[in-house]
Amino acid sequence: MNKSKRNAVIAGNWKMNNTPEQTTALINEMKPLVANADCDVVLCVPFVDIVAAVEAAKGSNIKIGAENVHFEAKGAFTGEVSAEMLTACNVEYVITGHSERRQYFGETNETVNLRSLAALNAGLKTIICVGETLEQRKQGVTKEILSMQTKIALKDVTAEQLKNVIIAYEPVWAIGTGETATAEQADEGNKFVRDAIADVYGADVAETVTIQYGGSMNAGNAEELLSKENVDGGLIGGASLKAKDFSIIVAAASK
Repeated sequence: MNKSKRNAVIAGNWKMNNTPEQTTALINEMKPLVANADCDVVLCVPFVDIVAAVEAAKGSNIKIGAENVHFEAKGAFTGEVSAEMLTACNVEYVITGHSERRQYFGETNETVNLRSLAALNAGLKTIICVGETLEQRKQGVTKEILSMQTKIALKDVTAEQLKNVIIAYEPVWAIGTGETATAEQADEGNKFVRDAIADVYGADVAETVTIQYGGSMNAGNAEELLSKENVDGGLIGGASLKAKDFSIIVAAASK
């Protein structure tokens, strides 16, 4: 991390977990544990939990986000949720392009771009996920894949809007598998992303963009990962469902 240039952000991605009642209980457990954080703390929760999460987080330093957003303002898109709906619920953040959305629900680089633009145009802070598969890593094209995904995701995003963008590097082979990139691999991947941003917006702007690592960061490896120059935080999956573990990661980012 380099806090002199950019914010450190620890964001939980709850995925398809927790009822509204469980949401309230978990956030109430977390609040005192992360109250003194010297980083931004975000919880991205399922749509049905947003109202409960916003209410539970009131008066605390925890910000609430959603896990996806549609690119149209309204219409015949059964099961989708618009950016206007999210802002009406007082959501501040949203995740776009998570690898599970790409793998299971047909997200493409182009739809990730459209969803990200819709979120940014509505004033939401947007966590855009990029990452290579194990096959792509073995083929030696990690840099090319990350550069392509980053540049397409940021198509038509202005330099001003970029201030509300966080990129999460999530190597697909390290999500939910228990496998974790080494701290050096995480830093390298994040640097590839930063270089791609620099190609479009310039090096000075790229240095201000928060780039998280999101491949199975947990209480045991967070400190080492966060010690790297280009790792500005984490997008946390399973560990964000455990108050104590999540607070340990937040503490590591607060150093």
